Amino acid sequence: MDYRNVWNKFGLKKAACLVAGLAAFGLADNPISTYHYLADPGAAADDDYFYIITDSDDPAPANADGYKIYALYAFRSRDMQNWTDYGIIYDARKVSGINDIWASGIAVHNGTFYIVFPDGGGGGIGYIKAPAIEGPWSNAVGNGKTKLVGGSGIIGCDGVSWCFDPGIFIDDDGTTYVTWGGGESTSRPNTDNFDIVKLNDAKNAPVGNGSHVKVNNLPKRKMLEASYIHKHKGTYYFSYSTGWQDGAPTIDYGTSDNVMGPYTWKGTILGDPSMNGRSINGNNNHHGIAEFKGHSYVVYHDRRIAKGHNGLEVIPADDGRANPNEGYHRSVSVDEMFYNADGTIKQVVCTNEGPEQIENFDPYDWYPALTSSKQKGVRSRSNFVQGKAAEHVLLPLSSKESWLRVSGVDFGTAATGFTVEAASVAEGNKIEIRTGSATGTLAGTCNLKTTSNKNTYAMNECEVEGLKGIVKQLFLVFKGNQDSTMAIKAWGFEGSGTTPPTPQSPFGGTAWAIPGKIEMENFDEPGVGRGSDLKSYSDNDAEDHGVDNGGTSYREGTGVDIYKKATGYVVGYNQAGEWLEYTVNVKEAGDYTMYAAVASANATSSFQLSIDGDNITEEISVPQASSGEDNYDDYNKVKANVKLPAGEHILRFTVTGDWMDIDYINFVAGKDAVDSDPLGGTTAIAADVKLGVPTVTKFDVFSLNGKKIASFVAHNMAEATKIWQSGSVKGTEKAEGICLIRSRSTGAVAKVRSIR
Repeated sequence: MDYRNVWNKFGLKKAACLVAGLAAFGLADNPISTYHYLADPGAAADDDYFYIITDSDDPAPANADGYKIYALYAFRSRDMQNWTDYGIIYDARKVSGINDIWASGIAVHNGTFYIVFPDGGGGGIGYIKAPAIEGPWSNAVGNGKTKLVGGSGIIGCDGVSWCFDPGIFIDDDGTTYVTWGGGESTSRPNTDNFDIVKLNDAKNAPVGNGSHVKVNNLPKRKMLEASYIHKHKGTYYFSYSTGWQDGAPTIDYGTSDNVMGPYTWKGTILGDPSMNGRSINGNNNHHGIAEFKGHSYVVYHDRRIAKGHNGLEVIPADDGRANPNEGYHRSVSVDEMFYNADGTIKQVVCTNEGPEQIENFDPYDWYPALTSSKQKGVRSRSNFVQGKAAEHVLLPLSSKESWLRVSGVDFGTAATGFTVEAASVAEGNKIEIRTGSATGTLAGTCNLKTTSNKNTYAMNECEVEGLKGIVKQLFLVFKGNQDSTMAIKAWGFEGSGTTPPTPQSPFGGTAWAIPGKIEMENFDEPGVGRGSDLKSYSDNDAEDHGVDNGGTSYREGTGVDIYKKATGYVVGYNQAGEWLEYTVNVKEAGDYTMYAAVASANATSSFQLSIDGDNITEEISVPQASSGEDNYDDYNKVKANVKLPAGEHILRFTVTGDWMDIDYINFVAGKDAVDSDPLGGTTAIAADVKLGVPTVTKFDVFSLNGKKIASFVAHNMAEATKIWQSGSVKGTEKAEGICLIRSRSTGAVAKVRSIR
């Protein structure tokens, strides 16, 4: 992001990024938010969601002649049409030691999110992490520091002129790299103004100092800012924004077979977004790239809102004045990106419509209020508190045309009700549910309860009819006599289409008996429904490496690496962070001795066992094998004394040190008991872990889309329901609306409304 005022320099030729679509279509899906001025996007994806982070031009006054950027915003989508806006997830104005937050990079790995951000225009590179995109975010820098690079950071900026615009890339093997740079200086001209550094295995400190990113065969257009790395089919792509001195900035790229480079320049990914010869952008360009569900997407900023492109409402600046300076009031859009057969990238065609919707929207979940594919006549309020997850509230301008649209909604058999959590400080405020358009067929009306203020929320319910099958366009229309007298926090539908998730189940239908032997290849069958908490295993990649060794793909489609030996199947190629779960039935509570048949060519392999989320062992080291590196023949036993509760539970085996094989685990009744299935040879002994023995049943709580919210214990379902509704269980704050409670001992499921 170029912080200099070059807006008036653009009587220059425009690079081509043609905008496709019907110019007269007033409900286009780009940009992703029409009520913010957003900029400098970054992108990441996991199996479930595509994520976008941005900074914001919202604080800039209408007549701004420079940037005022203090906070990061976050969005996510399952389908690339409907986006949940989490609002401000990190705010320099409320975090000590940070001046500003400009263009940032994001990555997600094994359920943890990482962001690198610049402290203003050169105050160094900060680094934060979180368990979810909405936070809470915390410092991720090690060595007692708050900066990775520059300022008071671990390493310096390596002479780069602009120590900003960082990117973060996590390779397939989990290795993390950070890039930064921009501008030019005598020692670092604009043909050599980016750096890259690898982080350590803990992902909290650089390994050595930064290295120059070399891009060979550069054309006349030089590198300026916005460094970014992504990977496609084994090839690394380094992309960046060119300088405005050579015309409107473009996003160019080079490729390499080594993440550290050197790269060879290949061409332009994204030109200056234009429509019918008129630019919808301005004096800089910025992007993020990620692959998601078999597609590749690029996010970028433009000036669609400030220019009133395609009939968009030109929202006022933060000071309330209309028609703000286009140069410092940007917006964020997304489009699909395609590759040629040789791996080069086709220049992106910018569209009004955005990407195609890749799956239907599930209405039977509980959504943050600002979840939509398009909006009109709305504003929002971010309630950022450091150390807490972001909260973002919808503020309708309800005396005018005010609505959210949701696209491609699959109501299944039929919806019967709509629930919304809202504050309302005026009589007569209501939400109409309509199809087709904001004035289309009325499916239901929710009259909002009056609350004492806009920070006090009430649950509001209403019946709906006619919502079944696929509804192409669903509108939530806000009606009231006075603007900003309601605050919407969350909403969701109920109906016969609501299907409770089916939890994971034992392989073969019967829980493993303890005392007894557990064959590790026979981990639980995963549950059915949405939500990562229905999984019964986690493997770092989808490829079954066991097949490569001549074995049979015993658990087809799981990606768990299983190969066959003379003695049976073995789970191999285990890497840190991977895990497998088993439903077990413990005959009696008390002391047991655990024996595991394991092998490794490394001296650093290890694993840990837990029951229902509570560790029952410390990390157990796997002895190094005396021969063989693959398909180990030299197996050893490791031993640990454990305490187990009676009844049915979930046993989790977690790999904590890379590259080990495991054949089975055997539990024998009693402390220091003799192994009932010995291998022979020496048995390694692990430390004991004390675990209390509960006398009650464990219950799991799920949202309607299958995401596990919490677990707790109770004597029966009636008591579990009362405990959950009391709000005393950790996780209650995440549960809004209808939840499902399941008994682990009986499998019984009850539907319960959470009471706030």
